[in-house]
Amino acid sequence: MSEQSGPLTDEIRALIGKTAERLPASPPWGIEREGLRIFTNSIMDPDPRYWDDEFAKTTKFGGIITPPIYVSYIGRKTPAGAEDPISRAFRENPESDGIGGVRDQGRQPGALPPIPTPLKRVLNAGNEIELRSYPKLGDCIFSQARYADIKGRIGKDGSPMLIVTTETIYTNQDGEVLCILRASGFRR
Repeated sequence: MSEQSGPLTDEIRALIGKTAERLPASPPWGIEREGLRIFTNSIMDPDPRYWDDEFAKTTKFGGIITPPIYVSYIGRKTPAGAEDPISRAFRENPESDGIGGVRDQGRQPGALPPIPTPLKRVLNAGNEIELRSYPKLGDCIFSQARYADIKGRIGKDGSPMLIVTTETIYTNQDGEVLCILRASGFRR
């Protein structure tokens, strides 16, 4: 199968490096103590740097910080009363994989352009986070995604697949890079 007739077309290749708009990932008032408490409880991380003011003052950070991955979750909260996108995807298509059906539901602000491919099934191929600085209470977080790489492959069974790697940069209100999240996924 030639590269052009394979899963990685010139149109898809042209998306590599495309960058979405920079958007606020946190509420306008920044990271709040209660949201941080809920998050650290949910990941069962008892580190006192995340909740104990007196202890946190004695650390090299000088105050409360958040777990590094907190910035990648802070903007994902579904507002009260809003429809859950995963429930909607399964209602509209009982065969939905729960990810592809959600991503295909209209363009969201800050979203990357859709990949023009008939390959709709999505499988997580791994994530990594490059930590630069810990977010702090009150920080306003911004995110900006880009297609870092897209590779085409033909599986052993002859089926085409794409390996899509996105890179999301999280910054604070001063433009300081807090972390870079790289997420790869298979499209089959």
